[in-house]
Amino acid sequence: MPSIAEKQENQKQVLTLNELSKRKVVEHNSLITSIAKMDKTPLKMFELAVSCIDTEEPPKDNTVYLSKEELFAFFKVSDNDKHSRFKQAVENMQKQAFFKIKEKKEHGFEFENIVPIPYVKWTDYHDEVTIRFSPEIMPYLINLKKNFTQHALSDISELNSKYSIILYRWLSMNYNQYEHYSVKGGRREEQVEAYRNPSISIKELREMTDTVNEYKLFADLEKWILKKPLEEINAHTSFNVTYDKVKKGRSIDSIVFHIEKKRKADDNSYKLDDRAYQEDKARKAETEDMLTVQALKSPYTKLLMEHFLLSYLDLTDTKILSGLQAHVYPLYDELKDLRGLNGVKDHLSYVGAKQEDYSKKNICKYLKKAIEQYLPTVKRQDLNHE
Repeated sequence: MPSIAEKQENQKQVLTLNELSKRKVVEHNSLITSIAKMDKTPLKMFELAVSCIDTEEPPKDNTVYLSKEELFAFFKVSDNDKHSRFKQAVENMQKQAFFKIKEKKEHGFEFENIVPIPYVKWTDYHDEVTIRFSPEIMPYLINLKKNFTQHALSDISELNSKYSIILYRWLSMNYNQYEHYSVKGGRREEQVEAYRNPSISIKELREMTDTVNEYKLFADLEKWILKKPLEEINAHTSFNVTYDKVKKGRSIDSIVFHIEKKRKADDNSYKLDDRAYQEDKARKAETEDMLTVQALKSPYTKLLMEHFLLSYLDLTDTKILSGLQAHVYPLYDELKDLRGLNGVKDHLSYVGAKQEDYSKKNICKYLKKAIEQYLPTVKRQDLNHE
């Protein structure tokens, strides 16, 4: 009969990178904005180790097992000296891997200094590498219900600067929130757009990149912390990013980034094996179908057609119809309660007469903005007549 130790050994699974493009890194936002006290290679190795964690079934004893050969492939190391270089990289990671986390709580900020990986084991004669996370870092890596960021491991693998990795993680955090609230709602339009065009003060940027005492001249900071990292990010990840400098007085006070997602067929390929993602995707599709059916039956759709604000081609677009049903028609209901159906007709007649060509590119946003601007006027008029 096999012993307990043998059973545990048999259950142990070495995780490899054979499907690197589908692997993802999931971390709490407080970890993204923390000060990463480590160089490029230890930081990439930490991200690689995190990608091995199954957030739905956390590893026992906070331990993951990597394949050494696949690790070499991740770092694109193929020379004869790779084993000694890997050994040095592991030692550097243990010496350097250190996060200073600042998290806002109810009564102020909470500060934590965490050594994330206190134990690593490997041998010269075996392919397996054992990595054990500290108990203190695990809450930032598992059971993440909100305020977390997910990004593709394959993007990280192509970045060759510590500052590129730090900046990419922060940009991913903001763009993740843009995508989330664009679909789920719960934020005003300008708030949602702010996630796609995030701002960071120079002070915060220096703290996050651990350059408070480096690159004293802004020209040097811009070169090494902004320009060169963004060149890498734009060349090797799913983002295209530009930025503007914002002055306060005569000095640069903050940076506003502008993030665009590259249009690739496999943009979300690393999510395909994610059960939560697939379930959420199915729910969204079901909701969109339901809203589309409701929109087709709505008298408002007919009115929009009569005022040439919708075409027959638009009736085949589920995104337009579901968007109208979810975001525009409830506001028409408010107007109908105040002015009756004729009030809605008068509003649409006015909107149709004033419509410009550009508005057809996003008819939902155009109609939503129009009714949002008009409703307060109607309500004020009713108050004045009371």
